[in-house]
Amino acid sequence: MKHLTILVPDVQTANSTVACIVGAYQLFTGANDYWQKQGKEALFRIETAGVADEAAFINGLLTIKPQVNIASLRRTDLILIPSLSPGFTQAKQGNTVLTDWIREQYKNGAEVASMCTGAFMLASSGLLEKRSCSIHWNSADHFRTLFPNVQLKTEQVITDEHGIYTNGGGYSFLNLLLYLVEKYYDRETAIYCTKIFQVEIDRQTQSVFAIFTGQKTHDDEMVRKAQQYMETHFRTKISMGDLSQRFAVGRRNFDRRFVKATGNTPAEYLQRVKVESAKKAFETTRKTINEVMYEAGYADEKAFREVFRKLTGMSPLEYRNRYNREASTGKLTAGK
Repeated sequence: MKHLTILVPDVQTANSTVACIVGAYQLFTGANDYWQKQGKEALFRIETAGVADEAAFINGLLTIKPQVNIASLRRTDLILIPSLSPGFTQAKQGNTVLTDWIREQYKNGAEVASMCTGAFMLASSGLLEKRSCSIHWNSADHFRTLFPNVQLKTEQVITDEHGIYTNGGGYSFLNLLLYLVEKYYDRETAIYCTKIFQVEIDRQTQSVFAIFTGQKTHDDEMVRKAQQYMETHFRTKISMGDLSQRFAVGRRNFDRRFVKATGNTPAEYLQRVKVESAKKAFETTRKTINEVMYEAGYADEKAFREVFRKLTGMSPLEYRNRYNREASTGKLTAGK
């Protein structure tokens, strides 16, 4: 029988930490139960583990007592790391014993999965260096600052690389759990869990949930001014060559500094600003797709649709119908 360890951090936990711990315990217990009903032996022995006798969550409202201390666990097969507070500095210092244990267990053959901002703990172990990682879009800028060598994939719900799994934010950790159930048990068991826990299976992207606020947690004043200019003038045609000249910086150096500060090229950043404006218009107005397109600074309908789908995972019409009940019930066509 394999061993599944659900970690219980005791420093800088988030309100969602409890949901991750309890959700993981329930879902894998449900998978085990279904597995046994098929006449098979339970696949996992499931235990919560920590370094303290108990951990308090949600301002002391809830307390979890880990079933075992990690010091007594010499070997495990799968480690689940719940979400943490995005203000990770104290959490990193307070959970050093856990991160050291994670790294050692991975070296001994265990697989490791982080849920949402649990990626901060996983990254602090060093196991994500130059590897892919998904995380909640709202924590991405801070994560990049702390772990610049990790390849963030904020558009993905799940990453899977060399026995290390991560997932996006909020309750999408349930999608990661289903993914692991299918991988360790089988597709049939995963489908059973989707029906029992009523979680959508095979969700690939979290882009539709992201709110682009601009990556401003950097110290490059020139780039910050360029960002502000784009956000103010995105409805007009902006030449990146002209923009670099405006700030008296060579084009190549301008691009290099922009990517270093924001993680996007200037052109990508401008696209994100335009699409975020279009998203808000679709959510709050009854404007047609063409009207929104022009107001976002696009003249080419095909280009607008392609960029919009690339950044949100949905077509403009699909997005509007999902988030604007009044517009969708009005049954407006794209050009009307």
